[in-house]
Order: sequence, then structure tokens, then C-alpha cells
Amino acid sequence: MAAVDVERAKFITFIEIIMFEQLENSIRNLKLSGHVGFDSLPDQLVNKSVQNGFVFNILCIGETGLGKSTLMDSLFNTSFESTPSPHNLPAVKLKAHTYELQESNVRLKLTIVDTVGYGDQVNKEDSFKAVVDYIDTQFEAYLQEELKIKRSLSTYHDSRTHVCLYFICPTGHGLKSIDLVCMKKLDTKVNIIPIIAKADTISKTELQKFKSKIISELQTNGVNIYQFPTDDESVADVNTQMNAHVPFAVVGSTDFVRVGNKMMRSRQYPWGTVQVENESHCDFVKLREMLIRTNMEDMREKTHNRHYELYRKKRLEQIGFSDVDSENKPVSFQKTCEAKRSTHLQELQQKEDEMRQMFVIRVKDAEAELKEAEKDLHNKFDKLKRDHTDEKKKLEESRKKLEEDIQEFNRRRAQIAMQSQSHHTLTLGKSKKK
Repeated sequence: MAAVDVERAKFITFIEIIMFEQLENSIRNLKLSGHVGFDSLPDQLVNKSVQNGFVFNILCIGETGLGKSTLMDSLFNTSFESTPSPHNLPAVKLKAHTYELQESNVRLKLTIVDTVGYGDQVNKEDSFKAVVDYIDTQFEAYLQEELKIKRSLSTYHDSRTHVCLYFICPTGHGLKSIDLVCMKKLDTKVNIIPIIAKADTISKTELQKFKSKIISELQTNGVNIYQFPTDDESVADVNTQMNAHVPFAVVGSTDFVRVGNKMMRSRQYPWGTVQVENESHCDFVKLREMLIRTNMEDMREKTHNRHYELYRKKRLEQIGFSDVDSENKPVSFQKTCEAKRSTHLQELQQKEDEMRQMFVIRVKDAEAELKEAEKDLHNKFDKLKRDHTDEKKKLEESRKKLEEDIQEFNRRRAQIAMQSQSHHTLTLGKSKKK
């Protein structure tokens, strides 16, 4: 019978493939005899997107003092007025700040999330947990909004992290264990771009060795970083070249120095000036081109289509939803809901039966306790009654004895009185004779 069922399933699958091919072949390609107007759909989409504005969320991870805030100011050519973080925090905290930016007629709602106190603790094993929890919390918030009956995703503020800029300390021979552990935990949740902070502290020769060391350690430990897409012909060449420059060695600055006739973001040192936007000095321009001007939309799409979908799949499977049943056959959402409802009702009925049984047991226990208490009360009452009877009998005996004593006392008193009177009479008689 099992072999027959297998053959039957194969036959059904074969028929479905044939029907799908016939349906696909039934679609006809037609030529238009004149202009219709749906070629303006891309323009409509662009206008709608510009009208709604865009959202982009950046997560900055790195030790305190690596210039995360300064780099953000440099990337977006503004001052976000961030406050310096202390070095003595007992745990890692994430602070999110949202800003409204506008360039030409394009509005961008930018959220920058900073990991305050990251790597400052003696025990750094759990430093990544706060970051993972934050990313999962944003995914969960979006999922809950998506699962609502009345959804408003068009007006919902998407707080999911689109890119993680991981700042690597330049004073070392490679990645620290905290860097590898954290990036490994995050590579399936967010687009990671590793960058070497304060790259002006390393010579060019050492910098290339440092970059090669970092890439080697990432590959050895199986850490997947964000790769700039090469499937789009318009950006394939530049993205291929930029993938070879990762990790970017960057320098940020809030100071401007006059270079020729222009004021340039630079860092002034006794031995010279490091220009932030000079590609021979650092990779800041490369990072800005890749992060903002070329691949920002791709990061947004990958966040939704890859990282969020992976989280959504796991969460729905935890709830009990699946695309296939135990026999690996497709299952509709309605059937899954009905099965979940049936299971829920069964569990509810089982819990109700258990509660009813528990209630009966407790009632019986309470009745037994009441009967035992009643028995104790009866025993106490009988004992008190016996004690009362005994006490009453003793009192009755004492009363009788008292009455007898009183009668004996009265008898003796009368007898004494009579004897005294007789003696007095005799004495008087003798006195008269004399």
C-alpha cells in the first residue's frame, strides 16, 4: 500500500507540473497599437516614495572612544549633538536617536543606535546580548504590527536595523574575541559592515596587513558580512571593487581646515593634516558612497527580505505555523489556523477537565477536613459535657456534705445550749438554798 501511495503522489505531482506549464504557455504576448500610459508606473512609484519619505536605521557597535558619533556627523555632514559616554557602565545599553533630514526634496528619517558601554566591562562575554535583544525586539514589533487585523504599515515607523557599522579598534593585531562572537551572533540578523576606526593611527603598510588579517579571521570563524550586490549591472563594477576594500579604514572629524580655497573636514596633527574626504588618506569616501549613495536601498530590501523573513519564519514556527505538514505536503494558512484552533480547544478542554478534577479533589479534601473538624468538635463537646456532669456531681456531693455538716453543727449547738441551760438552772438553785 505504501508503494501505491508513493506512485500516486508522484503521478499527482506530474499532473500539477503539466497543468502549470500549460497555464504558463497560455499567457500570450501582445503588441500595443498605440500608447497606453502604464510606462509611467516607475515615475508614479518614485513620486509616491518621495512623498512618503524614507527610513534608514544604523546600528553603531564599538568600544567607547572609537569615534562612532564623530563618524556619523561626518557621513551625514551635520552635527547630531551627541553626548560623550562614560567608561564605567556596569552593562551595555543601547540608545536610539531619530532625526529628520532632508536633501533636495527627499526626506529621510534617520535613526542612529549607539551601544553605550560596549566592551568596557571586565567580563565581556555577554556584551552582545543587549544588541541581539534590541534587534529582535524591533523585528518582533514589526511582526506584531504585521499580524494585526487592522494594520497600518504605511504609517508605521519601521525601527528594524538596516545596517550595523562594526567599529574595530586599530590598536591590535587582529579581531578581538568579543568582535568575532558579536558579529557571529549578528550576521543572520543584520547587514554588517566592519570598519577600522581611527585609521590615521596606522601606517599604510600595517593597514593592508591589518585588513587582510581581519578578513582571514572572519572567514575562518564563518562570519558573514554584508557584500555589496553585484547582480545589478549599473553598480556591479563599483560594488565588486568596493567589496575588495572591506573593511573600510575610516577617519571622522568635526573640525574644518582650509585646504586651498575650500574648508575640508580634517584632523590637524603636528606632523600634518589628515583629510577625511581624501581617498589617499582613508576610505571615508568609499564608505559613504557604498553606504548612502549606492546601496542604501539594497540594505533596506535585504533587511526585509532576508533577515526579517528569517526571524518571521522562526517565530511563526515557534507559534506552530508551517508551510508543509508532517508528510511534507503544502498546507494553507486556513488549515493551519483550523488545526491550531482544534489543538487549542483540545488543550483548553483538557485543562478544563484537569481543573474540574482538581476542584473535585479539593472539595473532597475540604469536606474531609470539615468532617474531621466536626468530629473533633463533637469529641470536645462530649468531653466538656462529661466534665460538666462530673463537676456537677462533685458539687452535688459537696452540697449534701455541707448540709449534713450544717445539720450536725446545729444539733451540737442545740445540745450545747441545753447543757448550758441545765447547768445554769442548777447553779441558781444552789444559790437560793444558801
